Formats: sequence, structure tokens, C-alpha cells
Amino acid sequence: MTKIIALAGSLKNQSVNKRLVLIAAKAAEQAGVEVQYLDLADFNIPLFSEDLEAEGTPANVNDLKALFAGSQGILLATPEYNGSISGVLKNAIDWLSRPSNTSSDIGSAFHGKVVGLMAASPGGLGGIRGLSHTRDILFNLGAIISPGQLALPSAYAAFDEQGQLVDSTMAERVQQLAQEVSRLATAINAT
Repeated sequence: MTKIIALAGSLKNQSVNKRLVLIAAKAAEQAGVEVQYLDLADFNIPLFSEDLEAEGTPANVNDLKALFAGSQGILLATPEYNGSISGVLKNAIDWLSRPSNTSSDIGSAFHGKVVGLMAASPGGLGGIRGLSHTRDILFNLGAIISPGQLALPSAYAAFDEQGQLVDSTMAERVQQLAQEVSRLATAINAT
């Protein structure tokens, strides 16, 4: 069965990006794929350093890489910090793109994976600048980026009390992105 990782590049408990990626994860499950939601806060990833890496990749990073290795796709919601990618997400990407230094080295966790990008931001642009940077980084790592990225502006007012999107058009766009990633990941998994 096709497996997809759902992840937000935020540590904040009530992150609007976590809310957004959870909606996409549910839509992907409805499209018939297995989805595993991961919270970066659960992995306690140290700041990337080649000196630290030389001592051995931290076990929690290897655990995270193993989860990525078993997936064919990624639904990724990224906050926009100062017009770019969040430091937490960039640090995770830096670790996940490195060899594991083990006999079962899986290399980059992104190579050949289908990635659906989305962002939620309280601003009027919906995180589009951070999406652009994230797209460039992941493309450079060999990811297959879905063309249907999504930017959600005015995110603090975009969700109801149950965590669902109040704008039905935006909810449909999230569903379409999740279905697209599911379809592409399933096609790649079949080959």
C-alpha cells in the first residue's frame, strides 16, 4: 500500500500549518493511501552540525529517516518565517538529506518522493514566499514536487472550532492537492 508522511514545519502546539496538513492527511486517507502524521516536536532534532554528524547520526534522526524511507509521498505544510522556510523545518531537511552512516544507509529522505506543498500564514500572501524556498530546496534533493501547491492567507480566521476550513473552496483545493499527491505516489509505488 502507498504510504504518505504528513508533516508541518512548526513546533507550535496550535500551529495553523499542523491544522492544514491534518486536513490534507485525512483527504489522502480517503483517497486510499496510508498516512502517518509526524510532529517534529516529538523527535527533538539537534541543530545540524557536521561535527555532531561525525560522531554518528542521532538515533531520533535515523528513526525519522526510516519513516521517510518507508513512504512514497509527503504532505508538507510550512510556516513562513521572515519570508522563508522555518528554521525547524530547514534543520530537519538538512538532517534528513544526509547519509545515515549505517550499513542500511538510506541516503536522502526526499529523493524520488512525491511532495505536496502547502502553507498557512496570518498574512495576506498565505506563506507563498516560504513555499517557493521550500520547493527549491526539495527539488534540489530529488523530490518530485506536485504542481498544485496551496497557500492559505489569513490563517488565524481560516479554521472553525473543530479545526476545519471555513472556506469550502479552500477545503476543496486541499482535498485536490492530497488526492494529486496520493495518485502520483501510488503510480510511482506501482512501478
